[in-house]
Amino acid sequence: MKKVALHNLGCKVNAYETEAMQELLEKEGYEIVPFKEGADIYVINTCTVTNMADRKSRQMLHRAKKMNPDAIVVAAGCYVQAQSEKGEIDDSIDIVIGNNKKQDLIAVLREYEQNHAECVSENVIDINHTKEYENLHLSRTAEHTRAYIKVQDGCNQFCTYCIIPYARGRVRSRDKAEIVAEVTGLSENGYKEVVLTGIHLSSYGIDFPEERAENLLSLIEAVHGVNGIERIRLGSLEPRIVTEEFAKAISQMPKLCPHFHLSLQSGCDATLKRMNRRYSSAEYREKCELLRKYFEMPALTTDVIVGFPGESEEEYAQSKAFVDSLNFYETHIFKYSKRKGTKAAVMENQIPEDVKTARSNEMIAMGHEKQKTYESWFCGRQVEVLVEEQIRLDESTVWTGYTREYMKVALQSDRNLQNCVVKVEIDNDSQIMH
Repeated sequence: MKKVALHNLGCKVNAYETEAMQELLEKEGYEIVPFKEGADIYVINTCTVTNMADRKSRQMLHRAKKMNPDAIVVAAGCYVQAQSEKGEIDDSIDIVIGNNKKQDLIAVLREYEQNHAECVSENVIDINHTKEYENLHLSRTAEHTRAYIKVQDGCNQFCTYCIIPYARGRVRSRDKAEIVAEVTGLSENGYKEVVLTGIHLSSYGIDFPEERAENLLSLIEAVHGVNGIERIRLGSLEPRIVTEEFAKAISQMPKLCPHFHLSLQSGCDATLKRMNRRYSSAEYREKCELLRKYFEMPALTTDVIVGFPGESEEEYAQSKAFVDSLNFYETHIFKYSKRKGTKAAVMENQIPEDVKTARSNEMIAMGHEKQKTYESWFCGRQVEVLVEEQIRLDESTVWTGYTREYMKVALQSDRNLQNCVVKVEIDNDSQIMH
């Protein structure tokens, strides 16, 4: 029996695909082992969203080959998809599996082993001209209470800084009936929470013909009807999807968690325009206000890029002031990373790294203060927690889980609370963990 070790890099979509590949391997009789010495096959699902992601992908591929020079090293996903198009394949790789080809992992492995291949096996399609949604499924995940469900792939937005549309291709949506069937199976296996995720989740259904007429809202409604599922979360949303109709409709679904990630990237209109973000800061603020109109104290989180080409001190100050004014629960700060092949990579006025670092540090510090302020509102209030695990904390054993707002909470109990939904009162800041 061949031993296989898998390692995932990158987003929740990648994580879903890695677990789906693991299920394929297990069903075929392979033994899944930890990612360390002793495996016969190493499968690394790579990422290319930043230069750092590229570096980590290369490092993990080299590490796998170093752990067992005789092992088969399989590189899958976005990094190798992008590198293959440039004609660049790393020496440590034996098999390349691009996006939309992970479903073929078993057949590719079998062919490679049977032919005793001495050269790299490349399995990469022209991702920018396919309309096929890749057929991957999950019946369980590494997490025991929450399951991430991939419902969509690809992106049509072409933000000027982003390489992902070139690595993932155009929007391709998964059949709603297949999603509901997968969620139903996960519910039957004990999962109580699902997270709908995709490369550009808000685009779900736009590629369907008119007679199918599906969108993200109709998908949420269908998943909401699955018995046993008690919570639904949404992955990152395009701000423009938050209309009055959308916000009102989801607020009437009791399973929908009041936790929304609206990607911002900059609070300065001039920077947003150079990024090709297709909305203004005023429009973004309106979307946040709509969610706060229909949900009491929703957890709003966001992404912000600092040091985008041409971001002057004045533009940075505008962005920082805008982010400050919106009082996010969490703000994920990224220093602009130049990606070859994107429009932003050749823009004038690239920002020095030390300036990016200083701006990033300022924004991160501000974000931490906003997070504390948001969490303090819940002290003395009752919250609903989905308990996940038992851990050792400050010389005592406690249970931990997440509120509907996705705050991690610690609680003490002599009962086995794993995978139980309980109501607790937040009596002090120490109950909320980071």
